[in-house]
Amino acid sequence: MAAIEELPSCIPQPSSKEKLFPSIDDMMEKGLGRFGWLEVMQCILVSFASFFDAQQSFITIYTEEYPTWHCTNSTLCNSDSNICNIPKSSWSWDGPSHKTVISQWSLECASSFVTGLPQSSFFIGCLFGSILLATLADTSLGRKNTLVMSCLSMSIFSILIVFSTNIWIYSAFKFVIGFLRSSIGTCVLVLLTEKVSTEWRFTVGIFEFVCFLLGYMSLPGVAYVNRFNSWRLVYVWTSVPAICYSVLAYIFVTESPRWLLMQGRHQEAMALLTGVSSLENGNDLTVALIDAPVNKQKASIFQLYSSIAELFGIGWALKRVVAVMVLGIGIGMVYFGMPLAVGNLGFNIYLAAVINALMEIPACVATYFLENCKRKPSILVFSVASGVCCIMCVVVGSGIQEIRVGLAMTSFFCACTAFNVFLIYIIELFPTSVRNTTTSLVRQAVVFGNIFTPFLISVGRKNDIYSYGVFGVVIMLSCFTLLGLPETRGLAFSDTMDQQEKKDGMSG
Repeated sequence: MAAIEELPSCIPQPSSKEKLFPSIDDMMEKGLGRFGWLEVMQCILVSFASFFDAQQSFITIYTEEYPTWHCTNSTLCNSDSNICNIPKSSWSWDGPSHKTVISQWSLECASSFVTGLPQSSFFIGCLFGSILLATLADTSLGRKNTLVMSCLSMSIFSILIVFSTNIWIYSAFKFVIGFLRSSIGTCVLVLLTEKVSTEWRFTVGIFEFVCFLLGYMSLPGVAYVNRFNSWRLVYVWTSVPAICYSVLAYIFVTESPRWLLMQGRHQEAMALLTGVSSLENGNDLTVALIDAPVNKQKASIFQLYSSIAELFGIGWALKRVVAVMVLGIGIGMVYFGMPLAVGNLGFNIYLAAVINALMEIPACVATYFLENCKRKPSILVFSVASGVCCIMCVVVGSGIQEIRVGLAMTSFFCACTAFNVFLIYIIELFPTSVRNTTTSLVRQAVVFGNIFTPFLISVGRKNDIYSYGVFGVVIMLSCFTLLGLPETRGLAFSDTMDQQEKKDGMSG
């Protein structure tokens, strides 16, 4: 009888470690499962970097505004005159001549290239910054240090820009500011989502969107208070608080435990998990961490770009990157283009910017309720709706201003919602070892599309088809890339490319 009950030796038996100890994924989910006040405060502190990022992204709405003017000599000038065809002595700006860079340096008759150069320089800087700084957060510096470094250096150069003496020096400073802030949005979102379990991942992503919204909404107030002052003060008002924030973030923000784990810094990762989450069995976590995969990298400069080599060396990963980059160009062009184009609506620029910013509130609410919806259909529906509204802006034209403004706001709301879900989607598509790099690459694509946006907006002052029309067509065409991407709702994070490949194979 005993022989019958004995298990055959040919059947593989689970190891004692497999019996006693859970997997690293299980332990990470358990360790990050608690979401109390301490975790909420960490998320708010991390997310607030997006507040200052938004200010620098949209500050040109006011600093590079084309001011209104009035005639001072009725015999040589009237309200319908072309400002470039009448004597300078026959008209004057409404307000101080140093209010914006356009009036400060007499650029009222400059070409679209010159007037669009500063903001395009900003986006070009973002593009180069994303390329050169993208892997720092995945390799040597980590999420926290890259975030603090980017925010602090961006703020310092935002103060130095006030010493510009012409549009060319000003544009050079905009390039540097764009270069330095390029990692902020990526690091915030990656750091947030890696600090929590799958259950809270979508929710904490909204923290960044809300802080970005608050930063955008604060700009009209800052600009309105300084409406009779120089554009230089707007930069000072937005930069000094950002420097103070950077110091606080360096002191109080903790690093991503997932990144620490990938770097082989197991004790630091365990301290964060056991300390913050109060695990009942620290031994389980210790064994799981010892068996966790480590991102082994080569020394020297190759270490910085090892994550890019790892990403581009696998066929399925490369296809995903290309697909989401194309999608990012379309969504990002509307998301950033619509706020920058509010001056083309022929509406009060302060009120138009406030209304535009307010559209992000329902977008954040909509994003929250889309947590349990599939990512791909959500992005598709809101992207197409945004594109349709953009094209309708061209059809309506300037005849019925209220309808045109309403369509523009609706388009921005849809683009915001699509962009929010899209950012979460990117985070879920790739493993920890390349997550920050991939997110940065996608943001490069968003920036690349927006390099041309200022020029389109400048030309669009005369014909909407070059601004709103192009926005609508591009965002709808980019949605075709969704056909080649997998669904990610409800899936736990992977840490390595091998884990991601196995997980997708099992889920597919």
